[in-house]
Amino acid sequence: MRVPDHRAATGHPGDAAGAHTDLRYLQRTPAGAEYVRQLDENESDRRARSTFRELVLSIAPPGAALFDFGAGPGLDARFFAERGFTVDAYDVDPRMREFFADHCRNFIDSGRVTLDRGTYREFVTRDTTEHGRRADLVISNFAPLNIVDDLHELFAKFHALTNSQGKVLASVLSPCFIDDLRTRWWWRGAPRLWHDGQLFLPGPQAPHYRRMLGHFRTVSARHFRLTRLFRGLPLSNGGPPVGVDVSRRSRLTWLHVISCRYMFLLFEKTDR
Repeated sequence: MRVPDHRAATGHPGDAAGAHTDLRYLQRTPAGAEYVRQLDENESDRRARSTFRELVLSIAPPGAALFDFGAGPGLDARFFAERGFTVDAYDVDPRMREFFADHCRNFIDSGRVTLDRGTYREFVTRDTTEHGRRADLVISNFAPLNIVDDLHELFAKFHALTNSQGKVLASVLSPCFIDDLRTRWWWRGAPRLWHDGQLFLPGPQAPHYRRMLGHFRTVSARHFRLTRLFRGLPLSNGGPPVGVDVSRRSRLTWLHVISCRYMFLLFEKTDR
């Protein structure tokens, strides 16, 4: 799912009241056909989606098993199924799941795509997918991880879903996007962001977090190692972004963080 644009947010730091478990915010967010229409109308979102897809194709081996977390209306699931991948998927929004089921109907009927229709609590507590297929790569496009409260629990779930060589590629919101640095809400929350590594924003639509790279590194460390950071924009030649090694502090890493609204994080299993 796509976290709505919060450039006009009046949020402030504070404790989350269940960003992914209290679903009342869904009443304020678009879904299904309206969600797809808004995506299609936004050029930056179209470019970010295209870049993420190209990056997945460069990381996942042909015919790989993918798990799409926060799958939304199924646009990515269908895209990858059409290219020979098998896709298991989950989204917390029942409206999205309804659209997904229709959009990917032929692939669901053939078994190439499956959709988990349970609650979020059922999803994270279930050991594996229904058929036991282990994913080569978990994908999560348009920042679903930014609306999840407990990332320790989620990365444990990703560990259970993936095979021994499994990886996670997640699109997340930059905590320091240059456009946000021009807003009052960012500067009001900056001390909390720097101290805690994350900042909760109630926002006008979906409540969500902004999180520093170090926070993602810490919450995933038991099961995964954060290895690379990619800008959420294509290269000038149209290819997938190259990315930077986040184990090394460099100006290039900082430029990747501030230059795009979305950044793509690659995690690799620690027990590889």
